[in-house]
Amino acid sequence: MSQRAVLLVNLGSPDSTSVPDVRRYLREFLGDERVLDLPAPLRFVLLEGIILRTRPKKSAHAYASIWQPEGSPLVITSRSVRDKLAATLGAETPVYLAMRYGNPSIASVMAQMAADGVTEVLLFPQYPHYAMSSWETVVVKVFAERARLAPGMHITTVQPFFQDADYIEALYQVTAPYLSQPHDHLLFSYHGIPERHLRKGDSSKAHCTLVADCCTTCSPAHATCYKAQVLATTRALVARAGIAADKHSVSFQSRLAGEPWLSPFTDYELKRLPQAGKKRLLIICPAFVADCLETIEEISEEGREDFMGAGGESFQQIPCLNDQKPYIEFLAQRVGRWLEQR
Repeated sequence: MSQRAVLLVNLGSPDSTSVPDVRRYLREFLGDERVLDLPAPLRFVLLEGIILRTRPKKSAHAYASIWQPEGSPLVITSRSVRDKLAATLGAETPVYLAMRYGNPSIASVMAQMAADGVTEVLLFPQYPHYAMSSWETVVVKVFAERARLAPGMHITTVQPFFQDADYIEALYQVTAPYLSQPHDHLLFSYHGIPERHLRKGDSSKAHCTLVADCCTTCSPAHATCYKAQVLATTRALVARAGIAADKHSVSFQSRLAGEPWLSPFTDYELKRLPQAGKKRLLIICPAFVADCLETIEEISEEGREDFMGAGGESFQQIPCLNDQKPYIEFLAQRVGRWLEQR
């Protein structure tokens, strides 16, 4: 008899806020060929010769500003999601948690799963949208470790759920209490990626960034187009919540210098919106299912400072889905479908 289990995988975090731990984490993260997709020699020079000489200290300071007594907010929340989902599913369907970078590593968790006799796995990347630097690298890593540690293990992968009706409903349920508060504008801030990644993910090489209105012109390329998918999430939530067209917009955060990234940039928008009369702001970050460095430090701390400094009057970041009941119910529904099919 097969033993079925669920594997949740998120991005990860340093083990602590010490500079050595942050450097180790950044080396693994930015050394991923799907994150810095440069030829290996150039990636090594850029990472070891430039980035890791200066960024660990700055990042360690940023992590320290959000660190909790129990550790990283992302890891703490992810553990709570695992535990709540496990309680919902029952003992017959264990739930495991791994991080793409840092600990608990995918390799260590899959070794434990094999030791526990797990033979069938539902891999649930904790990313609503496809990107080679997030969803894809998780899937590739899990299958590589499966081949090395447990070649007989059968894995089913949950595809990006960016417009799944149950996901949109969970997003709405978490967002609705904030939308009922007085506000002038709702800003959707998604994690940025290089524009080049859109073209790289387009197997046709003839649609993304090449066709006018490529994100809204139906194409098979949308299955691996991050921008098309985040815009689809935006449209779905806007429709569900009944948000007027002039009361919301989309921007992209977290970029590196050196090449064009998706725009408009969130930090620019936070300075522009007050000048456009949008002085009471709600901001939501649907690319993340759990609050982390990019939502807490970059948005709630730095973003708030930018917005209020530009003349804003009120600023509220809507929390991510985190371990709230609507998200646990969504996860359980998707796992339930898998269990019924097996």
